[in-house]
Amino acid sequence: MYPTGKVSAIQETQMTTVQDANVHCLSVDGTFDDCQDFVKALFADPLINKTQSLGAVNSINWARILAQMVYYVSSYLSLRHSNRFDPSNDHIRFVVPTGNFGDVLAGFFAKKLGVPSKSLVVATNENDILHRFWQTGAYEKNPVHDPAAQGGFVEDGALAHPSGVKETLSPAMDILVSSNFERLLWYLAYDAQSPSTANVDERRQAACSKVKGWQTKLKSKGGFSVEPKVLDSAKADFASERVSDPETLSTIQDIYRKGGYILDPHSAIGVTAAFRSAEAAPGVHNVALATAHPAKFSNAVGLALQDEQGFHFRYILPEQFVGLEALPKRIRYVKKSEGLDGLRKLIVDEVEKGLN
Repeated sequence: MYPTGKVSAIQETQMTTVQDANVHCLSVDGTFDDCQDFVKALFADPLINKTQSLGAVNSINWARILAQMVYYVSSYLSLRHSNRFDPSNDHIRFVVPTGNFGDVLAGFFAKKLGVPSKSLVVATNENDILHRFWQTGAYEKNPVHDPAAQGGFVEDGALAHPSGVKETLSPAMDILVSSNFERLLWYLAYDAQSPSTANVDERRQAACSKVKGWQTKLKSKGGFSVEPKVLDSAKADFASERVSDPETLSTIQDIYRKGGYILDPHSAIGVTAAFRSAEAAPGVHNVALATAHPAKFSNAVGLALQDEQGFHFRYILPEQFVGLEALPKRIRYVKKSEGLDGLRKLIVDEVEKGLN
């Protein structure tokens, strides 16, 4: 499932050219947030769960978070074995390009399990709801429309939407609401309570009630604010940076000129934020997490490097991508207006066809 017009042409082709009869690509006329709402509604739907066994491979599934925790352990061990890191004195900051908050949440849990991270830096693009939260304690949608929403390349998946998501050069991070942030909020609400006021079960229930209240305000009023002690708890493990499209292009250019490495625009956001982090805290090791292959976002990369001598995009196009656009595509278009009932019917009908 993916939002129509909000993934790059290569990303869409990777999904829709799979010819296996039991693989179905659903293109929703909405946003990434709408797709997530559909998936969550399916998991909570008693009707479909009577007949189907549902699972998810994105970060709605806790197993995805567990897998991503390995990145942090691996990075720490690599740095430690590089002879440039003294575990008794040195510190690490992990800098993570962030949209849906899954990858950086994995870093939070890795830190809880013992990976010695000084802090996790949440790096956002211009859809900066997370950055604004760490600056102010207010988690509020900031919809933009018409000319203010325009930017990026439609071919790379940037497409404005009535809900107010801004188009950027890093469309996989063009999200108004970060789904996994709700999971962190629970820990923040739990930790902000005084341990002496209640037993563990009561504190857990209080955290659940607090998060439910925040999420209700988010849906009904478009945002909420947390108490200062909750924000202090968030800042104990996290910092944040916001990176604009011009800064993203500049970083792609700089890294290419220095060593010939080609960043995709999402990874470039992480690297930009890592440079800022290094300036703010000299002597701390900064590890920037990369997120995608540059071939998936060819127009943004081409814009950054079009004047660079010797650069041609065909040199980095993976062999597996060559010829994909010529293959037949299998897509089912889903109307958001048909809601959960329409999506449930589509899934059940397709499953029954496969069984007959």
